[in-house]
Amino acid sequence: MPDPAGGAAAPSSAKTIALTFPDGARRDYPDNITGLDIAKGISPSLAKRTVAMALDGRLADLADPIEHDAKIEFVSREDPRALELIRHDAAHVLAEAVQSLFPGTQVTIGPVIENGFYYDFFRNEPFTPEDFSAIEKKMREIVARDRPFTKEVWSREQAKETFGKMGERFKLELIDAIPADQSIKIYKQGDWFDLCRGPHMTSVGKVGNAFKLMKVAGAYWRGDSNNPMLTRIYGTAFAKQDELDAYLKQIEQAEKRDHRKLGRELDLFHFQEEGPGVVFWHAKGWSLFQTIIAYMRRRLEGEYDEVNAPQMLDKSLWETSGHWGWYRENMFAAQSAGDEAEDKRWFAIKPMNCPGHVQIFKHGLKSYRDLPIRLAEFGMVHRYEPSGALHGLLRVRGFTQDDAHIFCTEDQLAEECLKINDLILSVYADFGFTDDIVIKLATRPEKRVGTDAMWDHAEGVLKTVLERIARQSGNRIKTGVNPGEGTFYGPKFEYVLRDAIGRDWQCGTTQVDFNLPERFGAFYIDAHGEKKQPVMVHRAICGSLERFTGILIEHHAGHFPLWLAPRQIVIATITSDADDYAREVLKAAKQLGLRADLDLRNEKINYKIREHSLAKVPVLLVVGRKEAETKAVSMRRLGSEKQTVMPLDAALGSLAAEAVPPDVKRVQAAA
Repeated sequence: MPDPAGGAAAPSSAKTIALTFPDGARRDYPDNITGLDIAKGISPSLAKRTVAMALDGRLADLADPIEHDAKIEFVSREDPRALELIRHDAAHVLAEAVQSLFPGTQVTIGPVIENGFYYDFFRNEPFTPEDFSAIEKKMREIVARDRPFTKEVWSREQAKETFGKMGERFKLELIDAIPADQSIKIYKQGDWFDLCRGPHMTSVGKVGNAFKLMKVAGAYWRGDSNNPMLTRIYGTAFAKQDELDAYLKQIEQAEKRDHRKLGRELDLFHFQEEGPGVVFWHAKGWSLFQTIIAYMRRRLEGEYDEVNAPQMLDKSLWETSGHWGWYRENMFAAQSAGDEAEDKRWFAIKPMNCPGHVQIFKHGLKSYRDLPIRLAEFGMVHRYEPSGALHGLLRVRGFTQDDAHIFCTEDQLAEECLKINDLILSVYADFGFTDDIVIKLATRPEKRVGTDAMWDHAEGVLKTVLERIARQSGNRIKTGVNPGEGTFYGPKFEYVLRDAIGRDWQCGTTQVDFNLPERFGAFYIDAHGEKKQPVMVHRAICGSLERFTGILIEHHAGHFPLWLAPRQIVIATITSDADDYAREVLKAAKQLGLRADLDLRNEKINYKIREHSLAKVPVLLVVGRKEAETKAVSMRRLGSEKQTVMPLDAALGSLAAEAVPPDVKRVQAAA
């Protein structure tokens, strides 16, 4: 077998480091050898196709000297980890192109974001999308030149003097913000350079041509409205052109499915300035929302007790829970207006339901025989979100959680998490999400409460459960780890589902909490008559029901399955002679529980059909004089030109059967 590292071993007298390769091979090298030298020693072709390296899992410049023992991997451009580098490098190419075309423009920051990158620029005249063509052309010229990325470490004085002479005042602020114990890194690509932490690929040409500028927006420097307004240019980049094409097609589909657009067209809801971040539900939208809640209530029946905790509670409770200290900037609070001194208290509108549920659990003595106790609430909560972050139903300040908290023993914890998992996956399937579901374990964040021992135990239980879930699904369910993304009180599972056009949405969570019961002094009496602290599991399936409704609207493009549709049937007349019969049809439909409306307007039937099709009504029942005489209807489905004439009883019977929610159908089938 050939030597995986190639080359000769390091001389025994020199200081060496030990590097471990992906196949497990371990080899000593001289201290400060670069990744590029190692790659060249293995083979010239490896060095040519490698764009970066990973040391102990962290990406680094291929030309960096390696100073300690590590696991080493060589990263090619096709490696999924290289995508972030492609986008990072593309941001640098964008900045060079802009400064080349528009002298005097100052650069600020250009990070990688989800699905792309952006760069913020300061210029007296803001950029517009009309500038994109010229900028992209210049970017392709820069990529074609294929200058190498080279890193230099400058002194703070050299960096400030250089950028000061260039008039880059924002860079001077960034340099001042770099801690004194950190070096000042400069990345050059030919004559152009930027202040950057890195890493980068080996050369500009590795960016490729699968990139596109997407939009412009205004952004205050450092997010402060007292600072200058910058122009933010957003872009995206991929390793291959077909991946870019697929993403652009997805964006096009997303614009057509935008729930805000469909919300207006289908008359579901609206937002207005007097209520920023809260929903004004219209009748049809509220019907959809309540259908979802009714479904969730049925799924919890017999397993959970539904409760309701107060909307507003004294701040002392939130201090005990830790939210006031850890989450205060996201909470809405108010002082009572009473004249009496004892009434001058601070209250917080609840940002979450869990402290209230602990109070309900504590009311009355609990035995180990009572556990697990499962408390559910469709509770309205309020959390402050910056106005710029608000986004229709997907990001609001007031929303309803399909929240539940399970109080159990440690021995019951794993089984409860598995039960929650089965329920979550079943719910998603009923709503039309069956493929590519991912469950991620979010581990301890830097800012947290509780001892390391408690976190070790909680994470250990969830890891075991996650392995069991993957095993039981035959590895159909994908799993992963989200390091540092747990809540401040415990680790959690994050359930990520994929919609009809390939977008991922994080919805459900299962969170293990050893901390809140301890803070509130919650206990049960164990088999030995001793007080014992329960484990608390926070569980949400849809998460925010408003957000989940927005996801459903976009997933189905407003064309809901019959059981979900806010208006399932419209009975439309061809002539006024059929008005009385249409009313009979409406009455019969409603008696079967169908959500139906009448259209008796004096309009041509083709006009009515077109209008209700645009409103995405699933079924149109057309009636005229002939249908009235024969007690029939002409049924037309949304998206189909075909009309089927059926006896009224048969048509309504089939529609009523189709409109039965999937969970009810399962119960009926099992009976």
